[in-house]
Amino acid sequence: MGKCLFFDADGTILDIVKGTPEDTKLALQQLRKNGHKTFICTGRSNAFVPEYLMKEIGFDGLIANLGAYIEYNGTRVFEREMPTDLAWKTVEIIKANGFIPVLEGNDYMYYNLDEYTSDIDWFADLITQELGDKLLPIRGNEHNLHFNKISAKRTPGCNPEKLCQELSLWYDYIIHSGSFVGRTIEFVMKGCSKGLAISVMSNVLGYEKRDVIAFGDSNNDLPMFQAAGFKVAMGNGSEDLKSQADYVTGTLEDGGIRQALEYLNLI
Repeated sequence: MGKCLFFDADGTILDIVKGTPEDTKLALQQLRKNGHKTFICTGRSNAFVPEYLMKEIGFDGLIANLGAYIEYNGTRVFEREMPTDLAWKTVEIIKANGFIPVLEGNDYMYYNLDEYTSDIDWFADLITQELGDKLLPIRGNEHNLHFNKISAKRTPGCNPEKLCQELSLWYDYIIHSGSFVGRTIEFVMKGCSKGLAISVMSNVLGYEKRDVIAFGDSNNDLPMFQAAGFKVAMGNGSEDLKSQADYVTGTLEDGGIRQALEYLNLI
């Protein structure tokens, strides 16, 4: 039956500027040829997952938006969206606490170009370019927002403690540090997580926890580790994640994916 493997995207199999190294692509393709199931398990929205990951590399499924969206063999099997009235209330709370909202849905992402700029995140323009017509402004869509995850971006004078407290009734949150998303607090609808999505998919497919392997690099991958029997942290990973890993591999650029798969005798 083989193993069931779940790979985070950014910092694990994907560089936001350079994409996926050719050697990593080949290693992931060989993994499936050897009879193992592979999934992307990302905090990115489905709208922002590069098409080549699913089509060129080939994965059996996709977990996106921190577990609020699940796809298997090209079919959506789970999707949870914030109700429209609460969606706009959420935006108002984020802005009132000094944050820039980036709203992440399965078909679109929403943010205002004059607010979310490269001054907030150096890679903001890259996201805008990659999204193309999958980007919509918040302004003008106040009561037609369809999302299930938020990246709240810090600005000077923002109040993270108050923001988390006010949104904690409806959302779980992850406070990032020490990575390229270190200025971000991620909010996902309560009850959704990468770990729960992994547990659901692996159970449905008949895999026991000991046959589940998770790869990640940031704090939002900690729930993945809780659901996996073997945990691999990338060399560029957060210290919290590395401390819980069974194996710390090299960075993406240094061939860390192939290194770990060879260590596990999977390729």
